Amino acid sequence: MEKRILLEKYARLAVRRGVNVQKGQPLVIRAGVDGAEFVRMCVKEAYLAGASTVTVDWRDDELTRCKYEYQTLETLQEIPDYEYQKKKYEQDHHACYLSISSAAPGNLKDIDPKKIRAYGAAYAEKMDDLDHYLMNNEGQWCVIGLPGVKWAKAVYPDLPEDEAFEKLLEAILKVSHVTRDNDPVKAWEEHDAVLIGHAKKMTDYNFEKLHFTSELGTDLYVGLVKDHIWVGGGDYTPEGVYFDPNIPTEEVFTMPEKTGVNGIVYASKPLSYNGKVIDGFWFRFKDGKIVEHGAKVEEETLTELLEFDEGSRYLGEVALVPYDSPISKMNLLFFNTLYDENAACHLAIGNPYPENLKGGNEMSPEELKAHGANSSRQHEDFMFGTKEMSVDGITYGGEVIPVFRKGNFVI
Repeated sequence: MEKRILLEKYARLAVRRGVNVQKGQPLVIRAGVDGAEFVRMCVKEAYLAGASTVTVDWRDDELTRCKYEYQTLETLQEIPDYEYQKKKYEQDHHACYLSISSAAPGNLKDIDPKKIRAYGAAYAEKMDDLDHYLMNNEGQWCVIGLPGVKWAKAVYPDLPEDEAFEKLLEAILKVSHVTRDNDPVKAWEEHDAVLIGHAKKMTDYNFEKLHFTSELGTDLYVGLVKDHIWVGGGDYTPEGVYFDPNIPTEEVFTMPEKTGVNGIVYASKPLSYNGKVIDGFWFRFKDGKIVEHGAKVEEETLTELLEFDEGSRYLGEVALVPYDSPISKMNLLFFNTLYDENAACHLAIGNPYPENLKGGNEMSPEELKAHGANSSRQHEDFMFGTKEMSVDGITYGGEVIPVFRKGNFVI
């Protein structure tokens, strides 16, 4: 009974605060089949909130693996028209999207990365003119997590399956501010206010660039686009509907200048990408472009990530996360970017968020490019923050202002 109460509160948080579904609005839920009970809670909550329709797009790790293992490379690149039409129909009816992440890390470990890349590139090309809907926050969206047994075993390999599942669920609820005695929606209002405060302070400084150093060897300068905006907490749609895209979130983030990144960066946590886990990796940047890279584990997969398209060797996001964030303090590797990125400062390869540029949501792709924004069909975060990380903000006048010391805000 206790677990059901907590899951019902979690569903309410996802629907009422996460996507904040409006009366008469369609909701699309993307979820794994193992989470059916929780999905039913979300569906019920959405209808109680006034959703006109709720559609569930089911996912299954084994079926995904079968697709890549047995389909030919040519077949994988044939994206049916009905998938495009379905997504377009949803957007035309102003749907909001709730994604419930539970995929097992390493599920595609032995699959040819060229197959995964080919499908991803073909799908991205097919849906290219629809991507702006979520990137520009034209409709609400939210990503949350829910344990699956295989995911839980990856996080807690020494525990029996049932214990691992319960431990991971406990951790997810804790970092999502869902407890037996609180109102998680109210808790998120208070949490967002803190992040919004950090973001405003960073925006007001109007730094030209940031300088990152860490005990791993990171020595990286990240130039920022002119008129950049730091964002933390939730977002607004053009109609003024507030929503929380990520639950949990501990970051404030903005847009790098495409050609303004120089130096070397070492990842501080593994990256789960396309069903594979990349570890011990690094990048060297020159004039914004990744010109060298390496990895101790899954280097071929890392190369496939960088060769996804032309923009995949440039950055689309830089994010600050205190080392003393609640997720970091748990000292737990989730093997899931939603959680691991909120335990450490991170960078994102690929497409930027237009909201990080003044007036960016109203700009065309050409206008964004003219302002120094990158362009790509993917957006992949990787973590590089550490306990000893220092960050300095450098103003247009050359003044150096400490932002982080020993992994935490000092500004």
